[in-house]
Amino acid sequence: MTEILIGRNDSTSVDFDPHYGNRHGMIAGATGTGKSVSLMVLAEGFSRLGVPCFLADAKGDLAGLSMAAGEPGDKLKARLDKLRLADWKPQANPVIFWDIYGKLGHPIRATISEMGPTLLGRVLELNDTQEGVLEVVFKLADDQGLLLLDLSDLRALLTFAAENAKDISTRYGLIGTTSISAIQRALLKLESDGADQFFGEPALELTDLMRQDMSGRGVINVLTADQLILKPRLYSTFLLWLLSELFEQLPEVGDLDQPKMVFFFDEAHLLFEDATPALQQRVEQVVRLIRSKGVGVYFCSQNPDDVPGVILGQLGNRIQHALRAFTPRDQKAVKAAAETFVANPKLNVTEAITRLTVGEALASTLANGGVPTPVEQVLVTAPCCRIGAITDAERAMVRQRSPVGSKYDTAINRESAAELLARRASDKAIETATPANAAGGDAGAPSGWSGTVHDALFGTKRRQGMIETMGKQVVRTMGNQLGRQILRGVLGGIFGGKR
Repeated sequence: MTEILIGRNDSTSVDFDPHYGNRHGMIAGATGTGKSVSLMVLAEGFSRLGVPCFLADAKGDLAGLSMAAGEPGDKLKARLDKLRLADWKPQANPVIFWDIYGKLGHPIRATISEMGPTLLGRVLELNDTQEGVLEVVFKLADDQGLLLLDLSDLRALLTFAAENAKDISTRYGLIGTTSISAIQRALLKLESDGADQFFGEPALELTDLMRQDMSGRGVINVLTADQLILKPRLYSTFLLWLLSELFEQLPEVGDLDQPKMVFFFDEAHLLFEDATPALQQRVEQVVRLIRSKGVGVYFCSQNPDDVPGVILGQLGNRIQHALRAFTPRDQKAVKAAAETFVANPKLNVTEAITRLTVGEALASTLANGGVPTPVEQVLVTAPCCRIGAITDAERAMVRQRSPVGSKYDTAINRESAAELLARRASDKAIETATPANAAGGDAGAPSGWSGTVHDALFGTKRRQGMIETMGKQVVRTMGNQLGRQILRGVLGGIFGGKR
């Protein structure tokens, strides 16, 4: 089993044991201190071991994972000599680019039903009453067999609920048109953020994130997030949904020789900012329990205290880059970061954190028995890929070679709640407009050519017309769907639901 070299100093090296890769980790440090390089080193190491990774590229510099580094210059040669990396060679990694907006990568989509009311309520910033109404609407969709795939489906069902509020309130509990209107307004705001491109089909299948290339290397999934990061709630909710889907769908495997998959959450504070206590508790639960599914989670942020203490205590693998103690909060963060490491008698951790140069880090990993090793100050190893952005032509070349492009690049719009509710309304309007047949005959029906068309559409006393035939077919279809539970995966096992 090959270990991942994180870095070296004059006397020792810090290696990462993949057996403890599902024990999670943290990469922290101020802007420009080398966090992205450390992330690349870990992602490359896992990929070489055959472990697929998923990471969000907030600045565009992680796209360089898809390209081999150039020929080493004098500066890189000096670094390689210092790190004693005689066998280093430039090498690209197998990468698949993803983009919620579908511009710089394959579109990632999820259905409204998969997202579920809990996370959707959060991203819409609903209050308790409005979230309760959303729960009722989802329950109504389940009982009526209405597929909620995209935003138009949810809007259509909300309109239906508003028009039938009295009957729905009698069966499911009180719903107010004021709350429905507030949800509709929130949906318009979400749509303006680009969420209409995220909700729909084909929905992402998690198996497409857990791929290996032909040589057995794990695929690194890079989510383009430079625009998504500007919508913090959509960004954090998407990442939490993805992690929760893995939690729900993957079987229990315990501690493996290496993880089945590794997640890197950049800008980790966005996951916890403005989160309700109940939701934060669920995030903590997911992080704690997903370890048994063979998934490792690595948070990247400027300050370690961006992550709640309960979660921070579960992050056994740590890479800490420089922190600057300019303010009282910075000084507190430096002290807190120093206290989370296993002490090294040869190193003053508090002083070292503020004096680290770019590319240096304090590192501690889990060793035999899952015990953290004493912290060491090391020079982080050099990744074999390019450090920095790639050109549009290079990105297009990577996308062209992608094994999933034909599956996700074209959107699908199949019959769902919006279409079915529109058909119901149309049938009801036609039924209302149909002339009443006189008893024992067809008095009042049109005559001549218009009468022939009328009889074909609406039928006569002796035979049913096209409208009645179609109406009965729709009723039978809806009857078959009645009571069918829509499969929703988002936090299902965590929030008490089930697939």
